[in-house]
Amino acid sequence: MLKIDSLSNEKIKLCTKIISSSKHRREKGLFFLEGLRLCRDAAVTGCVIEFAFFTRKAIEAKAGDVDFISGRAEHYFEISQQIANNLSCTETDQGFFCLCRIPDNTREITYDGKYIALENIQDPSNLGAVCRTAEALGIRGAIVSGCCDIFSPKAQRAAMGSLLRLSITQCDDLSEFLASLGKNGMKLYATTPDENARRVTDCDMSGGVVCVIGNEANGVTDEVFDVCEKITIPMLGRAESLNASMAAAITMWEMMRCTDGK
Repeated sequence: MLKIDSLSNEKIKLCTKIISSSKHRREKGLFFLEGLRLCRDAAVTGCVIEFAFFTRKAIEAKAGDVDFISGRAEHYFEISQQIANNLSCTETDQGFFCLCRIPDNTREITYDGKYIALENIQDPSNLGAVCRTAEALGIRGAIVSGCCDIFSPKAQRAAMGSLLRLSITQCDDLSEFLASLGKNGMKLYATTPDENARRVTDCDMSGGVVCVIGNEANGVTDEVFDVCEKITIPMLGRAESLNASMAAAITMWEMMRCTDGK
């Protein structure tokens, strides 16, 4: 295995740009993964791994995982601990890093499926956590509009591999996109802390359903509310609202309680 010791190596410099810049991720069509779990998930899901990097400690401690990941990478290298420290976004790195091609996770919307729509979510940890919960609960996919970069390192860490597997549909005009789904028989709901809205526990979640979670500070836009029925999560305490990822988790749980399993 070839070894890279210099921070000025072109491959390492590329990784640094991809880690720090959404613009570079879009332009290059690349994203960066850190940690054994995520790198292994990329290999398992068939994600194109352009470069895999491992520290000597990782090679010695996790030889089987190194062999598995490197066997599915276009190129692989041993890197110094100094480089690993420079690339890592965590306090203690595991010595596993991958630079991957951004996959096309978009799959055709099925009008009898359950989907979570995210509008203008700006915290990558929230976005990642929602997608992780969506996959865990069996949600068919996520519809994303105006959100932070789903391929940022923070979003990928929070999703724990779910963003590599879950169907992600990105759109520019969410209200127009939802209206087209409604014309095809899907039920459209948008969450709000307004206690006068319909309770999520009283909604008909059978068949095809889309539920919208809005921006952390401003909620769902008026344009989206115009095409959706407003729903709310009943709260008995003094808090005015829930964190976006928690609101999404509760909403998705209610969506999947329906016995039709769609």
